[in-house]
Amino acid sequence: MIVVEISIDRFGFMRGYTIKGHSDYAHYGEDIVCAGVSILAHTALNSMIEVCGIDEDEIDYSIDDEIGYLEMNLPNELDEIVLDRTQIVLKVFELGIMSIIENYPKYVTLKYGEV
Repeated sequence: MIVVEISIDRFGFMRGYTIKGHSDYAHYGEDIVCAGVSILAHTALNSMIEVCGIDEDEIDYSIDDEIGYLEMNLPNELDEIVLDRTQIVLKVFELGIMSIIENYPKYVTLKYGEV
């Protein structure tokens, strides 16, 4: 099962996410559930750089495709406009994950954690 955890700070802002595991929905290369979650996660990460304008060196992220792991954490200090943009990207990511869960509830779960 894939476990997605979205980190929320004390002010209610989403600050990042962690994805662990494989769905085991199908064989490697044919697993549409893993592919969907992976595309959402990578697109959100790339959007932090390309859409939100955060320097890649400022984003704390780690990826290990073999074990099914991606973690992304935003920098602590972001100006208000950039923070607002990140929340839009992360909300779209969250909605995408929820949509996958709606269609494949045995293969993906979503949790929320505090930072």
